[in-house]
Amino acid sequence: MLLLDRLPLPVALCDAEGVILLANPAMAAEWGMLSGQMRGRNALDFFHPRRTTRLHPIGEAVRLRRRSRYPVEVTWSTAAGTERYGEMDVDPVSDTPDAPPALLLLLRVLGERAQTPAESVAEDPRASEVEARILALAAGGVTTARVAKTVGLTVDGVNYHLARLSRRWGVRGKAALVARAYVLGVLDAEAWPPAVAHRSGPD
Repeated sequence: MLLLDRLPLPVALCDAEGVILLANPAMAAEWGMLSGQMRGRNALDFFHPRRTTRLHPIGEAVRLRRRSRYPVEVTWSTAAGTERYGEMDVDPVSDTPDAPPALLLLLRVLGERAQTPAESVAEDPRASEVEARILALAAGGVTTARVAKTVGLTVDGVNYHLARLSRRWGVRGKAALVARAYVLGVLDAEAWPPAVAHRSGPD
């Protein structure tokens, strides 16, 4: 871990399911977090692969315990709300040939696109039907995997909608999205369990 801390590039170590075990300060700084705050979260909560098909060979490599490097194009939103893009090198690693592999993530930042105030104003502040359902489930504490199964999307699909809402509403994180959804009337303020308001917006 001390070696990871000294690396200037963002680096994290995940288990085979993508749950973060360790993250160095450079990685955590992308979201204004401390290293320990990323532990236990899934890497897909932070990154959005541009092509989800690029994840399939990684899953196969973990299953067959292959050792190779897999580059994945990703995007993410920083703590300041800036959308960045880059390439994530994913390396299955293990201490011994028979040990279950972990995933070493090495991030290279390639550029960024800051959303302008004019773009924020131009976005429709309402949510689509599926986005509203995702928010209602998230407000009730449902995990991303369960949300995906309930609404008929992949985990990547759910994260895509959450990231799009984050950019549209200028907030970061599920808690802020849920709070914003109540303020905008997307969720019913008087309902429990959390429910979509009578009209949430267009698809």
